[in-house]
Formats: sequence, C-alpha cells, structure tokens
Amino acid sequence: MKVERKEISEDDFAKAIKITGGLCNALSKVIRGRSDTIELVITALISDGHVLLEDYPGSGKTTLCKTLGRLIATDSSSEKHILPFRRIQFTPDMLPGDVLGVNVFDPKTGNFNFMHGPVFAHIVLADEINRTGPKVQAAFLECMAEKQVTIDNVTYPLDDLFFVLGTQNPLDLAGTYPLPLVQLDRFLLKLPMSYVSSDVEEEILESHREIVEIGTTCEPVCEREDILFVRSVAQEVYISENLRKAIVEIVQATRTSSLLEFGASTRAALMLQSALRGYAILKGRDYATEDDLKYMLPYVLLHRLRFHRGAGEPHDALMELAAPALEKLASSVKR
Repeated sequence: MKVERKEISEDDFAKAIKITGGLCNALSKVIRGRSDTIELVITALISDGHVLLEDYPGSGKTTLCKTLGRLIATDSSSEKHILPFRRIQFTPDMLPGDVLGVNVFDPKTGNFNFMHGPVFAHIVLADEINRTGPKVQAAFLECMAEKQVTIDNVTYPLDDLFFVLGTQNPLDLAGTYPLPLVQLDRFLLKLPMSYVSSDVEEEILESHREIVEIGTTCEPVCEREDILFVRSVAQEVYISENLRKAIVEIVQATRTSSLLEFGASTRAALMLQSALRGYAILKGRDYATEDDLKYMLPYVLLHRLRFHRGAGEPHDALMELAAPALEKLASSVKR
C-alpha cells in the first residue's frame, strides 16, 4: 500500500527553516570554525536522534552542548522537574540511580518519593560516557531508546524533546568501558570534532573573552515546542523511491560484504532516512537528494558496523561498498 505524502505548507516550512537557522547562527557565535559540526548536531536534534561527539580534550564538545541547552527555552507544557539542560559527568563509580533517580523514604508520611535524576531534561550532556560501567550504560540505554525511566517497576516518561549529546575522548582509554554496539546503535550520528584551522584558532584567542561572555549570557532563540514542531515538519520531507531503494541497497550490501563481520540493521536504514529528512530541512529543502545521502552515510552507519582488520580505513571501505548504489542513484537522477 502506497502512503500518500502529506504536503508541507509554505508557512510551516518557512517557520521550520527560521527556527533551525536561528539555532545554527546562535551556536556559531560561540563555537567558531565548526559549522559542519553545528549543522550535524542540529540535524540530529530535529531528526529526533542522539549524537556521540568524539575528539581530543579542549575541542569544544562541552561548550557546544551547554550552549545548545541555553538556546532552547522551556514552555508552559514542560513539567517542573524537567530542566532545559543537565550535564552528567560519568565516572567508574557511578550507580544507575545517580543518573536515573531514586526512591527516597519520607519518615513523616511513611511513603517513598521518587527523586528525579539528571536525565530528566530537554538536552542532556553525557560527558565521557565511556568512563562509566556497564550497569549505568545499560540503564541509560532505556532512556535513549524508549524515552522513559523504570525504577522499582514504575515507569516515568522523559520529555518528548529528550536529546542526548554524548562525548568520549579517543586518546585516554585507561579506565574506560568501550560502548557496546547496542549502545552505539542508539546514537543517530557519531561525529569527530577535528582541530580548527590556524586562522580560526587565532580568532578564538583574540576573541576568547567575548566568546565566553556570549556563551554564558546567551538568551534562548526558540522554545521546546518549536523544536517539536520542526520535527513534525521534517517527517514530511520527501524521500524519492530511487533514494529509498539506494538506502536499502547500501544496507543490504553491508550484510553480504566480506569486509564486515556483520551488517547494518533495519533500524540503521530508518535512522539514515530520518537523518536525510532533518538535513534537508537544515538546507532549506522539502526533499532529500543524492548528495545528502552521500554526505550523511558515514556519520550514520560507520559506528554501527565492524570491519575486518584487512578492510582498510573504515570510511573508504564504506564508501566503496556504497558506490554501486550511489552510481545507480546518480544515473536515475540524470534521466
């Protein structure tokens, strides 16, 4: 059965573009020289996915997350216990209750009251997520996958906006617990934050005081409801039949290739389609293109795949694997 496409009205589309553009512009005033990272983070936000940032210390990961949290305001529909932004510094001695919350006994009433943990927020910075143990990682998995917390057989819903920005340092691996693939699979995108150019670094040194002031005093540029609205608009972005077939061919190819131990799941294909829709909105279009697929492919799939040692550099191996489907898609577009 073919599902009818719901057209995006011009007013709704214009509003979505204005909201995403405002977020990108506000972030770029604090995070200098990383327009590509900013765009990908906003893409994940409006695609209702989570992001794992991986880079060296001092690359601006935490600053990016904090600023994003300050730029999105709560609204009248937000619960009191849900804050705009929370930071969780993961450590090896943490317990699940430190993240999710715990039941606290009240001797006056004789009842247990649930104390909400830091996971109850719109934007959650999971700092150095690979430094905590498997128990905490497993508990956090339910939050990311189901947007809910279960304590003592009682389920507490998280906010609809709930968005996780996880960070991990690829250098200092001592005392870390590498994220299992099932946890990595919950992140829509995995982004490296490479070093900035010398010109940008000089600009950061010159304007550091101003950048810090902007980052700590910036006012919200949108509300929670605005982000949820953009997500609803993004769901209606057009994905052509040929583009959808290319996604399926690429995912199928990962399952039969001798370069890989195992391939991408159907969830990976769905997430790739979702990321294409979010990126199209960011670029001011109500349809996704072949170039969108080629650009987003490594960020969505690489952390979900495990290549054999002889496969070479994973990015190049993936693009080589996807080349036949991308070429077929390009030829169909030219017709």
